[in-house]
Amino acid sequence: MSTMKGCCQTKAFAGAPCGTPVLIVILPLALLCTLFLIISSPNHFQFSFFSNCQPNEVSDASLDNSEPDFRLLIGILTIPNNYKRRHLLRMVYDLQRPFPRAQVDVRFVFCNLTTDEQREFIALEILAHNDIIILNCKENMNDGKTYKYFSSLPQMFEGEDKPYDYVMKTDDDTYLHFHNFLESLRGKPKEDMYWGSGMPMLDQDFPPFMVGTGYILSWDLIEWIATSDIPRNDPAGPEDIYTGMWLDKAGKGINRYNMGPRVYNFNGTEAKDFLPETIAVHSLKNDFMWATTLKHFNATATIKPSILYHV
Repeated sequence: MSTMKGCCQTKAFAGAPCGTPVLIVILPLALLCTLFLIISSPNHFQFSFFSNCQPNEVSDASLDNSEPDFRLLIGILTIPNNYKRRHLLRMVYDLQRPFPRAQVDVRFVFCNLTTDEQREFIALEILAHNDIIILNCKENMNDGKTYKYFSSLPQMFEGEDKPYDYVMKTDDDTYLHFHNFLESLRGKPKEDMYWGSGMPMLDQDFPPFMVGTGYILSWDLIEWIATSDIPRNDPAGPEDIYTGMWLDKAGKGINRYNMGPRVYNFNGTEAKDFLPETIAVHSLKNDFMWATTLKHFNATATIKPSILYHV
């Protein structure tokens, strides 16, 4: 009888395959070696479970696997050094999610970065939030920044088949009540559409322009601004008035929706100073105004009691 046959017939391994004792020794060693390699060199062992954990923007409509009623890009025109305000706006708007049946992308829009501090700190914001648009212009309010924002978008999204239905321009001193805001957009035309708070107030049905608090253009109007000589030859001036003027000269923006009193400036600290169907509150110039507005709209009402803090 051979030696191997004898080892297979020992009491401890009676009836077992001949290779079993060797496997019992080798397998644990192999598993230990593999575990050591994974721990010591994690970048060489990327499993599919982790490979999709990079920050990806997911539309709120995709949460229920339905097509959104509309896709909206919100551009908040601001300046690079307003770090604190951007941090506040991210919290205020993220806490209002999800937005049912709507894809909403919020972006902060600068003209340019001019200091090493801005380049480093805003690079951190981009890595953390991916919500920054940097144009190629000199920072300004009424010297063509809004035109540059609108006219740059088609090239930024070149190759995409109508990436958005609507594009909004708003400011970093504007609070949006997203439920009321998005409901006001549902069912609106997705072409030749101009939405906002009209001025002058006497022309409610077809205001010549929408105030700069926040106004929306359909994507076809954004494409028109990018190619038309009318805005290109006259880009600088009070941005809200000029946007309306461009459209009026070309006979565009036929579908105009005036949100009138539901979009207004901060009026005071009492309940009567806010409207129940508020869409936006503008001119929130300091932290007190922001805190007053957020308190009125119960922005922190869902906070839970905890022994870790008292608020």
